[in-house]
Amino acid sequence: MSEEMLIARGLRKTYVMGRREITVLRGIDLTVKRGEALVIRGASGAGKSTLLHLLGGLDAPSAGDVTVDGASLAGLSNVERCRLRNERLGFVFQAYNLLPELDALENVCLPALLGAGMKRDEVVARGAELLKAVGLGDRQEHRPAELSGGEQQRVAIARALMNRPQLILADEPTGNLDSKTGDTILDLLWQLRERSQTTLVMVTHDEHVAKRGERVLEIADGRIME
Repeated sequence: MSEEMLIARGLRKTYVMGRREITVLRGIDLTVKRGEALVIRGASGAGKSTLLHLLGGLDAPSAGDVTVDGASLAGLSNVERCRLRNERLGFVFQAYNLLPELDALENVCLPALLGAGMKRDEVVARGAELLKAVGLGDRQEHRPAELSGGEQQRVAIARALMNRPQLILADEPTGNLDSKTGDTILDLLWQLRERSQTTLVMVTHDEHVAKRGERVLEIADGRIME
């Protein structure tokens, strides 16, 4: 098993808007070791979310490639990329991205229900276990609109862990929360990551949040700086 969980080489991303070309990333090289907790800090518009989307295969780079656990994303079909995201990656978004028509337990179980290999009763049991682990064992039947921002983010973290991912990608996971709730969410995320020895890459604009990382990198003008 390789020591590197995630490798990015020469990542560039350019968007075409009418006659204009806007280059957001300008040749990103990045290596993340297995089990590492990496935080990438940068101002708004620095390309943090774009980078995270490329690392997770949610978007394709204009140039360069990403390797996740030995698999080159550029060499995979759309179906294979979707399968890799479902089986090996967990995403935690700033806006939670919970489905409003589903309750907390259903939102957490969704990644496993979309995949294969687990029976429905096993999926439900694991979902309930994860909600209990994030302090929401008594809120399983509540829909997102009935939960606070901090509770919704807890559901999102539980969902990200549903398929026992090897890599968690977190995009400003405390950006919509007050500082006290944000600290609680970070404590929870770090505890769960350490318990499962999962690799974590998180992007943030917040210096206070960035201090949580075992390693902290800065992104500015579309480039990574140590």
